[in-house]
Amino acid sequence: MTPCPSIGSNLEKSETPHQTPGTAGITCGQLESEGTAYLDGRNPSCLDQVILIDWYGADDPANPMNWSTWKKCRVHSTLYYVAASVYMSASIFSAAQTEVEQAFGVSPTVSSLGLALYVLAYGIGPMVFSPPSELPSVGRNIPYLISMGIFIIISIPTALAGNIESLLVLRFLQGFFGSPILATGGASLSDVSSNEFKPYALFMLAMFSLGGPALGTTIAGFSVPVLGWRWSLWVILLMGGPGFIFLLFLPETSAANILHRRAARLQALASKGVFVSKLEQNHDQITMINRLYKSLIVPWKLNVLDPSIAFTSIYCGLVYAIYYSFFEFFPLIYGDIYGMNLGQIGLVFLSVLIAVAIAFIPFGLFIRYVNNSENRGRPISPEGRLPPAMLASLLVPAGVFIFAWTARPDIHWIVPTLGTMLVSGNVVVVIQTIYVYITLAYPNYVASLFSGNGLIRSALAFAGVLWAHPLYNSMGVALGMTIIGCCCALCIIGIFYLYFYGARLRALSRFT
Repeated sequence: MTPCPSIGSNLEKSETPHQTPGTAGITCGQLESEGTAYLDGRNPSCLDQVILIDWYGADDPANPMNWSTWKKCRVHSTLYYVAASVYMSASIFSAAQTEVEQAFGVSPTVSSLGLALYVLAYGIGPMVFSPPSELPSVGRNIPYLISMGIFIIISIPTALAGNIESLLVLRFLQGFFGSPILATGGASLSDVSSNEFKPYALFMLAMFSLGGPALGTTIAGFSVPVLGWRWSLWVILLMGGPGFIFLLFLPETSAANILHRRAARLQALASKGVFVSKLEQNHDQITMINRLYKSLIVPWKLNVLDPSIAFTSIYCGLVYAIYYSFFEFFPLIYGDIYGMNLGQIGLVFLSVLIAVAIAFIPFGLFIRYVNNSENRGRPISPEGRLPPAMLASLLVPAGVFIFAWTARPDIHWIVPTLGTMLVSGNVVVVIQTIYVYITLAYPNYVASLFSGNGLIRSALAFAGVLWAHPLYNSMGVALGMTIIGCCCALCIIGIFYLYFYGARLRALSRFT
């Protein structure tokens, strides 16, 4: 690969390519303003060569990393809003479950499938939608728009469902088609965020992802008693519609797709030569079958063959299951024990937002410490990123025990709520810290790790929703939640073991 000589004028800003006597299209001198050009071969003529298109330079304005602050804010706000609305669509159903039971004559466990299947589906969806989003010719926005459009359309028959079977199937499809923004939203944020700012951006995404369900429960709590259970499903349409419109104006953030379109514009202007983006040349060596294999098979291999990865997936799934089980426990605890109505229960759930905001303060300070250490030439090992999760692993079971042992009529409702806040705020810290850890510890398998972790997390959350009612009815809240808290307490051993011996385990792993 040798650089193209004689670089000169700007092709893309002119309506027609500059013509050089004796040529029938673009000349070598017209390439540099379209990116760094290279020739495949030793022939110095650019006209008959494969020309690789790259960025103009470090300050290329088309590079998402160089976009203006306003443009980056558009990306962030759009992704935060859409993620919150999709997650809200999961929990908003929980306030309607009692009326669904009465309308269709089903048990509480069957009605809870409306939430459980939605959560399971948005763990399955990324296995299908994530691979195409990595293709240079597709990018991130097309999967967003197609899936979100179907999500909006499906929301109409869901709200009009005439029987429990169709309602549950449509709820599963809602979660499935709402999943791309949840799966690759973090990738889009990473496209426009520096390494220093990226942890903050991803924590904000997690904050909106947990805030959405809390807000959905509040909205449904006040609207369902007045307007009926179907109104909770119409709210999904009202919230998702603006999100789809925002996505129409979302700038494409995939560097591979931006360069692919730049090469296509050059190709249209030139009569000779083959223009290929530099990133696309690497992507073209990977077939869709390989991508699906990495998405559907490799995540399971990683979790089966590497104990460290298996533990991080199960632990994330367990704390996520506890969080989603609260949507089932809250009406039982605050309704049956404290006599609150659905609206008041929804207001209590807003404590999740406060908890996550408080948790961000120490987590943000730790990120700042890591960034400062990196800038001074003292890199932090993957295990060195685990202290926030180590502290959070102690606080999550503490919060579960507080909730379990104080949810009774003779103790004020604020006390179990403080336990809920301890759990929800530290669930975010655990998941975010583990995501950073596996990204750094297994850099060659990041996409597969996220897919596998997301699926296991959703599967355990699915179970968490379903176990809530039987657990409460058979054991009571104190004993039932104590068992769950003990499971979390056991995971403290795992997270501390990773901190002290993770490097040794990685050295023995076939995936590092």
